[in-house]
Amino acid sequence: MSETGLRERKRRRMYQDVSDIAVRLFIERGFDAVSVAEVAAAAEISKPTLFRYFPAKEDLVLHRLADHEREAAEAVAAARAEGVAPLAALRRNFLDGLAASDPVTGVNDHPAVRAFHTLVYSTPSLVARLFAYLERSEAALADALLDSLPNALEARLAAGQIIAVRRILAEENWRRIAEGERLDDVREEAVAAAERAFAALGAGLPELA
Repeated sequence: MSETGLRERKRRRMYQDVSDIAVRLFIERGFDAVSVAEVAAAAEISKPTLFRYFPAKEDLVLHRLADHEREAAEAVAAARAEGVAPLAALRRNFLDGLAASDPVTGVNDHPAVRAFHTLVYSTPSLVARLFAYLERSEAALADALLDSLPNALEARLAAGQIIAVRRILAEENWRRIAEGERLDDVREEAVAAAERAFAALGAGLPELA
């Protein structure tokens, strides 16, 4: 492995390790009850070093979602090379996530995942910060859709609708899991809801269907 590759692996491991420590502390004691200094001490790094990796306290938690920021855009880009329409690719991406119990779809009842979702959705500052992640997802998807739509505004409008649909579907799935519904029941109805939602998107965005 090259020196550059080794540094990248160490950097990624640092992100993951510090985020895992922070999430554990926040779940145990509450987000507002744990300071950044306490997280840094538990991770055995300095506070300035922590802020070099995580600009805001909320990013310690939402780092787990960072890999999903460009997921929709990458699904569209990969499908384009195969001649698959953007909405077909996005529909398949979401349905594959449901089948795999990807936590980002809300269809996952593992105790650690439930604790993480409870932490996020019960903490106003995390919910607010989450929208910054969604905005970046929209921007990336809008760029990926430019080749299929007349102009940048149309691409932004389409991306906003698609990201909103994915978010709302996931939040509804998570709500039902949190209320104690069986995973298989939620998954079955989540698939049907996703099919309806993407059909509606296709009717409203025929250029992408």
